[in-house]
Amino acid sequence: MTIFSLPPPANESELLARAQALAGSSLEQIAARLDRRVPQDLRRAKGWVGELLELALGATSGSQAVPDFPALGVEMKTLPLQADGRPKESTYVCTVPLTDSEACWETSWIRRKLNRVLWLPVEAQAGMPLSVRRVGMPLLWSPNSEEEAILRADWEELMDMVCLGELEMITAHYGVYLQIRPKAANGHALCEGIGEDGARIRTLPRGFYLRSSFTAALLGRYYAT
Repeated sequence: MTIFSLPPPANESELLARAQALAGSSLEQIAARLDRRVPQDLRRAKGWVGELLELALGATSGSQAVPDFPALGVEMKTLPLQADGRPKESTYVCTVPLTDSEACWETSWIRRKLNRVLWLPVEAQAGMPLSVRRVGMPLLWSPNSEEEAILRADWEELMDMVCLGELEMITAHYGVYLQIRPKAANGHALCEGIGEDGARIRTLPRGFYLRSSFTAALLGRYYAT
């Protein structure tokens, strides 16, 4: 019986079992079972890998502002890996609210996104064709108390800067686990932000990202041999 084209998983155990069943499969094998075509590369198909795996696992959120598996409160994140097993890049979490800032960490959208995450490692070393890249063993994770404390401190520091009109001063060097970086298709995709004098300005959209050092440590802790 195929594991693909299933309804949403009923619980975390079912979701994890589906993800474990994908482990070792190439993206081409998964795409073929879903009647999807593998793009030549990701330059014009950004997000394709995540969309494919969401479809294979029964995610239903689409573009809605809810976790990928709404009934379970679980977010899915792919984790591209280099040949040595280290994360290739930082991991996008969500957009940064630049004008309607959230009141506190406990009710913030980023905390809800990171409360329960299904990590799916995917081969992504340079020169490897997209079609033959394999999916690794999944990890269902929630931040422990130490991780959440650091994530919260990062969020509070960064959001204080956003609210105080110091947006343009924020670089990727701020934050221990979290960082804020521009997120836009091009330099013309502007949105509203808060300037130094408190007035609205036009600026690039920003996103919250988890540093690759954080996800590398996560992998090291759970997949250590």
